[in-house]
Amino acid sequence: MPATDVAAALVFRDGKLLITQRYTGAHLGGLWEFPGGKREPAETFEDCLVRELREELGIEVVVGELVESLTHEYPEKTVHLRFFRCQWKQNEPEPLGCPAFKWITAPELDEHTFPAADARLLGILKGKPELWITWNS
Repeated sequence: MPATDVAAALVFRDGKLLITQRYTGAHLGGLWEFPGGKREPAETFEDCLVRELREELGIEVVVGELVESLTHEYPEKTVHLRFFRCQWKQNEPEPLGCPAFKWITAPELDEHTFPAADARLLGILKGKPELWITWNS
């Protein structure tokens, strides 16, 4: 089965990370995730993130370094995920394409349920406090 390419953003601000909740009726409904979405055929992962964050949350970001890349097989689909560190530039998030969002601290990661595909990234986030420092361009 072909893999679906997904770009996900790690948007940090003031020591907190932006997460979004999946719609209840969607695949993995109700779980928390990192904002982003499916890459269109002619789109780069970076362009996908800029578009998805604008559509999903109404925010503008600058896409930075690739933090993690992985492939995860669910029973019903395979996803190829790329997680990029992003710098928030403007507009306060609004739940335009998700039911809810939150800014959370590293200890609060354990209080939220994420998809199985995010397990390795969650370990990275817990073990690298330097990722949580907001960078300025």
